[in-house]
Order: sequence, then structure tokens, then C-alpha cells
Amino acid sequence: MVISYDFPLNERIRTLLRLEGLYAKINHFIEQPSAIDHQAALNVLFEILDVTGRSDLKPDLLQELERQKRQLATLRDNPEISETALATLLNEIENVSARLLGAGGKLGQHLRDNEWLMGIKQRANIPGGTCEFDLPSYHYWLNQDTAFRRTYLKDCLAPLLPIRDALLILLKLLRENGRLFHFTATQGSFQQPQGGRVAHMLRVSLDNALPCVPEVSANKYVLNIRFVAANYSAKSVTCERDITFDLMFCAL
Repeated sequence: MVISYDFPLNERIRTLLRLEGLYAKINHFIEQPSAIDHQAALNVLFEILDVTGRSDLKPDLLQELERQKRQLATLRDNPEISETALATLLNEIENVSARLLGAGGKLGQHLRDNEWLMGIKQRANIPGGTCEFDLPSYHYWLNQDTAFRRTYLKDCLAPLLPIRDALLILLKLLRENGRLFHFTATQGSFQQPQGGRVAHMLRVSLDNALPCVPEVSANKYVLNIRFVAANYSAKSVTCERDITFDLMFCAL
């Protein structure tokens, strides 16, 4: 079994990967039945709100979607490309772009305008701050039936879903548009000059049975990967053995 690690090389991709993980978490917690799961979902919603608070996120996504649409359109009539798959992808990009454009105002403003939610968000930053004696109305909400809570959470999340759909398209294109190489890290260390190579993300893949994890540092001149022992209590120690791994340079 192979485990893969994505390492963003710029702030935009870092933000998209963080949001990808947050949207996956909130979808999981919303579909669970218990009040504790829905409390966790609400906490994740607050994290999404904070990350999407960047004023340039929506225009960045729209600009990148438009750029990808233009690039993909040049592949029409290419015998090596499925016309059906290409048309489907272009249609998805157009639909998501239209939904993003239709989301007027600042992202998440519907949540910021909700005094009840913002009260919970403020208390959630205090350890144990959302107890029933601090927020009795929140305690009341948590004691409603599952369907009621789930519907409320989905309604809160709905205006933020165009962001999710846009970033999923871009990350899918990013991961599929990569050059794969096979390397061996001698004594757990690997270094390679960049040589002008342009990448937005690195994906390191290795056998899940290997008791180590990669640590990556990179700039425009050199790439360094150190494989450290998967030790959950001691300090970081290089895994001093030869590690065979796959490295993908991904770019949009």
C-alpha cells in the first residue's frame, strides 16, 4: 500500500489544500448522527470561515479557472484526448465559475452576520468555553433532533460550496498534471538542484510499511527531502536507511 504526501510550494496552493481538508472534515461530521459530531462540524465551519476570509481568494479562483478553461479549450480535436471528458470538464468549470460570480459580497458574510453563530465562535476560542452554562441556546440547539441540526449546518455551508467545487477542480488538474520520477534517498536524505523546474506542489509517495515520513524544504535552486523515523514520542531523527520513493512535480 502506498501513502502520498502533498507539499505546496506557494501560499495559494497551501490555502487550497487546507480548505480541501476542512471541507472533507465538515462533510464527514455533518453526515454523522450525534450532537458531538455536529458540534465538531460547527467548529470546522468556523475554520473554513477564517480561511476563506482572504479578500483575494474568490478572484484568484475565478482567474485560475478561466486560465485553465482557455488551456483546455486548445485540446479540442486532439485525437489523444476524449472529447466527451474534455467537454464535461469545461462545462464543470463554466458552472462553478458562474456560481462563484453569483456569490455576491464577501465570502461567508452570511455567517458573520449571524449573531448567534458569532457568539459561539467567540466562545469556541476559549478552552471549554461552549459549556451549557456559557451558551444555553447552543445547548438547546445540540439537543434538537439530528435532522434539524443537519439541515441547519447544510444551510450554513451552502453559500461556501462554490469555493469547495472550484478548488476541487483545480487540485484535480494540479495532481493530474504532474511529472513522475522514481528516486532513492540514500541514508534517508535526498537532494536535487531545481534547474529552473517550475512546480506548484510536490507529491511524495512511498510504501506505507516504511516506518518514516518525508520532510520537504524547497526553493527555486534546490530541493531537499529528509525521511524521519515515525516516532511519536521522541525528537525527529533521520531514518538512516535507503528509501525508495516516487516524486511528482505538479503544476497548473
